[in-house]
Amino acid sequence: MSLDPPTYLYSLMNNIRQRPIPWDGAVRAGTIKEDQLNKVRAVDKVRKEQRKEVVEKDPAAYRTLFVGTDAEPSVLESATKAKRPDVVQYLLVLLADLLDGIPTLSKTLAEHDDPYKPFLPLLTQSNDPESPIPLLTSTVLTGIISGSNDTSAKAAEAMPKLLTYLSTLAKSSDGGLQDIACLQYSSLLQGKKSREIFWAQRTETVAPLIDILKSAAGVVNGDSASTLWSGATSVRSGPEGTLGGGVGLQLLYHVLLVLWQLSFEGAAIGEGLEDEYDIIPLYTQLLRLSPKEKTTRLLVSSLYNLLSSNQTTLLPVAVFARLPALLQNLTGRHLTDEDLLADVKQLTEMLEEHTKTQTTFDEYAAEVNSGHLRWSPPHRNQLFWAENARKILEYEQGELPKKLAEIMGKTWDNDKQVLAIACNDVGHLVREVPEKRYQLEKLGLKARVMELMTEPDETVRWESLNALSGWLRYSFETK
Repeated sequence: MSLDPPTYLYSLMNNIRQRPIPWDGAVRAGTIKEDQLNKVRAVDKVRKEQRKEVVEKDPAAYRTLFVGTDAEPSVLESATKAKRPDVVQYLLVLLADLLDGIPTLSKTLAEHDDPYKPFLPLLTQSNDPESPIPLLTSTVLTGIISGSNDTSAKAAEAMPKLLTYLSTLAKSSDGGLQDIACLQYSSLLQGKKSREIFWAQRTETVAPLIDILKSAAGVVNGDSASTLWSGATSVRSGPEGTLGGGVGLQLLYHVLLVLWQLSFEGAAIGEGLEDEYDIIPLYTQLLRLSPKEKTTRLLVSSLYNLLSSNQTTLLPVAVFARLPALLQNLTGRHLTDEDLLADVKQLTEMLEEHTKTQTTFDEYAAEVNSGHLRWSPPHRNQLFWAENARKILEYEQGELPKKLAEIMGKTWDNDKQVLAIACNDVGHLVREVPEKRYQLEKLGLKARVMELMTEPDETVRWESLNALSGWLRYSFETK
């Protein structure tokens, strides 16, 4: 997958190309050898066709130049040792240009016993994300690994270090640096192995990308639960071509592109993406806001990949997030992308098939398992509780009450109604199945209900008092 370099990187590289390097002086100082300089001059500042011809005529010589041998360090290692950052930068840009223009070079370099050894130390030269040498090094490493489709043990060792560096760019507040990280991630995520490594490092790799998407979706202060599940985020219009938090449309597209590539491992990562990042409601909200057909296509395709490979666990979440209704609205838009139309159709059919078999109990279980509650119909329906309270307590060896306890254990500072709803549900369970109230007490629910009686929020206080009355009633009756 070839994408144009970000403006920031393009400008940096162009600036370095134009800098004069006193090569003869570098040879006299021992920074670079005469034969190395000859190889550099043969491909520097010449036509692309000539450059390609020179390298393809003697590829092993250029592998030795840039990667070295056991007996001879690479030109980059020599320039680094001589403390000549100007030479190192120039050589990295030259190598990046060669990799870009000569597809066979990446394979030639990857054939070395340890092709990444000269580059990895350069990634950690500076903690400044704008430092040119690590930035250019990541570009070169990405070019070698992706261009050669290297799945060797050496590539598997190098990838985590490269991803760690790129994550520092993704965490930056500079959109240009974030874009560089995304484009290099995208180049790397071409195969199953690289996607597995990327997912294994998700606190570094995935989490910053999710933060960018949440900002674009209007989620503030990390309060994804209250805003995403309600679908009531407030996105302030930024400068033209941006969404919430000033996230540019190009950056949004590139973040979605990376996560779309990752979604092809949906069976392995789908549940984790939902549990850790609320991916389904986040994507549903972004779908509401998506300003371009190309971003809509990535969102829908990613949702399809995740939902189709995790139907039992994620389809109920999608229904609770009100994805079916949103897809109905999408079909009313004048969409022209045939792949997008096909994905919308398949996704709609999958969700319709799922909802045909769902009971009110299934909907309630999906809501609790989502980790967020809203005043959906079952909570206030006395008949629902009369018919389902015992089933709720016994389902999957008491998983639903445990999940309620987990929900109630949070403060929900920006969405107090969740605590009120949870108290409401606990109260119904105690009243309908009083002999099981000790099961709820063991989970700490009675203690938590009592704590919530002092909450400033009036609705939470009322619902907690109402829930506690069930315990008190049966306590008196058993005396």
